[in-house]
Order: sequence, then C-alpha cells, then structure tokens
Amino acid sequence: MSDRESGDDLGQAQRQLMPPPEEELATKVLQIQSKRFYLDVKQNRRGRFIKVAEVGPAGRKSRLLLAMSTALELRDHLTSFSEIYASLGPPNPDNLPEDGKLKSEVMIKENRRYYLDLKENSRGRFLRISQTIARGGPRSQVAVPAQGMIEFRDALTDLLEEFGTEDDMSYGRFKGELPEARHMRIENKNFYFDIGQNSRGIYMRISEVKSNFRTAITIPEKSWGRFRDIFSEYVEKLKELSEKPAEEGK
Repeated sequence: MSDRESGDDLGQAQRQLMPPPEEELATKVLQIQSKRFYLDVKQNRRGRFIKVAEVGPAGRKSRLLLAMSTALELRDHLTSFSEIYASLGPPNPDNLPEDGKLKSEVMIKENRRYYLDLKENSRGRFLRISQTIARGGPRSQVAVPAQGMIEFRDALTDLLEEFGTEDDMSYGRFKGELPEARHMRIENKNFYFDIGQNSRGIYMRISEVKSNFRTAITIPEKSWGRFRDIFSEYVEKLKELSEKPAEEGK
C-alpha cells in the first residue's frame, strides 16, 4: 500500500471518529436567580437534540445533551416536580431531609441515564439533573432553582412545539430538496427566511435581526397560501391608496 493510500485511509478513519458537524437551529436564554441557562436546539446527521448549558455567577459551565424525546419526558417530569414544590411549606433549616432529597426520578435513553432529584439544603430548594453514560465517562449535571422550574419547562415546551419530539429527522420527512434560505436587508435590519421541517411537516421561519436583538415567527407550510394572500391584499390596498390622491388631483 502506498503512503498516499495509507494516509487516505487514516484520514477517513479520523473523519469517522470525529463528531458529526452541528447546526444550531434555535436558542432560548433563561436568567434564574444568579444562574443563566441556554437551551439550544441543534441538528446533525443523526437528528435533532437539545443542549442545556448552565452558567454560574463565576462563569463556570455545565452541560447536558437531551434527545428530543428525552426533552419531552423531562418536560413532563418538570410539571410533576413543580406540583410537589408548590405543595411544600416554607423551608425549615432546622428540619432538612437527611439526604436532602424531596423527590427523585430516573430517565433512560439508549446509553444515557438521567437522574432528577428535587433537593433542599441550607441555601434553598433546587432540581438537580444529572447525566451519566453507561460505558463510563464524566458525570455532567445542572441545578435549576426550584422557583425557575416552571419557566424552564415552558421554554422546553416552546422548543418542542416548534421542532417536534422525534429524534430521527427522517420521520415524516419531505423526500425532495427544500428551498435554500434567503436573506434581505432593509435599513439597519436583516431578515432571514429559512425553510425547515419537523415531525409535523414543513415550516418557514422568518427572523428579524437588529444589532443584538433577534425575534422570529414560524409559519406552517399549510398556511403559506393564506399568509401570501393577506400580504398581497395589503400591498394592493396600499398601492390603491397611494395612487388615489394623484388621480383626485387631476
């Protein structure tokens, strides 16, 4: 075997070991007490998933990876944990649980396990979400202040409603090639038009970006025709109104 062939084989093996490239689809940022949480929907060739990152006051970061179906299960657990938390009386530092645990659950997804523990210590109540991998490796975890569980759940719900709960992107997938993204700039604003799809079908996301501000709307494909008609009606109406004074002045 030539050196070139050997090098090609080595390069191919290295590429196979490398993680697949990721595309970021959406981000939500939550500020809960002194902590900031980032919920990122990402996509690679295996499908979509959510990365949760916790940034503490000192800048220390902790991360979890959730398949979309696991994020759905976590969302449902957050509801039950929130109900337990709401039923508790005020904390009593002199009567803390021995191990600090008020409620626990376990989620299993392929080779990952997730441990959910609603805990209480001298600083307050919080939900600790820990992720472990069956074949070993570092344990990662985030801790959500109990007061922020509802906000965290609602953010997950928004992302799941927009991007679906299926881990495999091929589920219900449009077989053709989707139109490419478009961009337009008007004064100091940028508008991006992106076509995507999830388990419920094709959609268009229109994003407005100005400096460090970003907002977006999502329009299901079945509504595009009606959306276009309403937009066209406004264009024609304004055109008529702008031409009317000129005609009256003749």
